Amino acid sequence: MSRKLYFTAGPSALYFTAEEHLKNALREQIPSLSHRSIDFQNIYRKAAGNLRELLGIPEDYYVLFLSSGTEAWERLLQNCVTERSCHMVNGAFSQRFAETAQALQIKTEIFNAQPGSCSKPEELILPDNTEFIALTHNETSTGAMQPAGDIAAIRKAFPDTLLAVDVVSSAPYLTFPVSLVDSLFFSVQKGFGLPAGLGVWVVNERCLRKTEQKQDEGFSIGSYHSLPNLVAHSVKYQTPETPNVLDVYLLAQVTEDMNLKGIGQIKQETNYKAAVLYQAIEQCNYLQPFVRNKECQSKTTIVAELQKDMDHKRLLDYLAGKNMEVSTGYGEYKNQHIRIANFPTHSKEQIEMLADALLAYP
Repeated sequence: MSRKLYFTAGPSALYFTAEEHLKNALREQIPSLSHRSIDFQNIYRKAAGNLRELLGIPEDYYVLFLSSGTEAWERLLQNCVTERSCHMVNGAFSQRFAETAQALQIKTEIFNAQPGSCSKPEELILPDNTEFIALTHNETSTGAMQPAGDIAAIRKAFPDTLLAVDVVSSAPYLTFPVSLVDSLFFSVQKGFGLPAGLGVWVVNERCLRKTEQKQDEGFSIGSYHSLPNLVAHSVKYQTPETPNVLDVYLLAQVTEDMNLKGIGQIKQETNYKAAVLYQAIEQCNYLQPFVRNKECQSKTTIVAELQKDMDHKRLLDYLAGKNMEVSTGYGEYKNQHIRIANFPTHSKEQIEMLADALLAYP
């Protein structure tokens, strides 16, 4: 029986070298390592170093480990915002980031864009006391990817405001230099093809200074996962608490494999595979891209809209019969969309097989 191909938006397919690395981790008893041991420090150092190379993270940025990308919403807001944040919202996940700010009783400016579109930087008019701008690079719920030029425009327009970017479903496929933003974050179960349970939070000195200022003014910045505590441990390649040691190890190994391939080739292949999928979707008489503006179409999370009279379940069952699994639509679009992951682990041949299957659907 052939293995099922997971084109799900996350958790997604394991990176094709992850299985062998997992077997090796069990042989070497990696999950039993103390997070205060030299062995773990070496694993952390390798993972952070590989990520710096792969994503182009400047040396003066810190690489921190959390439980998930979702946790980063709260950590960023608790540590880097005293009074007011701004959120560019164009789908369910950017909306949840804004709702997290509201739950923390932060004054929240929300700039809404229609689902399936991207936020427009030229519409940002912020109060003078806005401390923080939150942007989602790739909205997983709708398949809209913010053009790189927009991020540069926001940075230019608001050079003194902290800018944090959610790259949960785009990394390692970044279309902008990390140096343009003050923080970015992601989880490992999507583009890095690893088991869920680990988040990566990248922050610069400006974020740390803001946190220290907030703390000096008597505001709470959280407890064991406060930014100063995470940073203090990270410079020793440690974490405040026992982390997901196995996932950190796997991340170190898989990012080494990705660097051997080269981020340039990964991006080139991602672009090719995305073109194959969009072409197939446009040729199908029962599908169309949900994101109409080609400049905003995601390369890593392709979302197709079904005809109104289309049997959603029948299509999913058809693909399952070919050992292919895609994601349903998100939230209100559950039975109206399919979402297809196009991550580094998905080979060109696998994507072509999926495209052929969509075209052959009876």
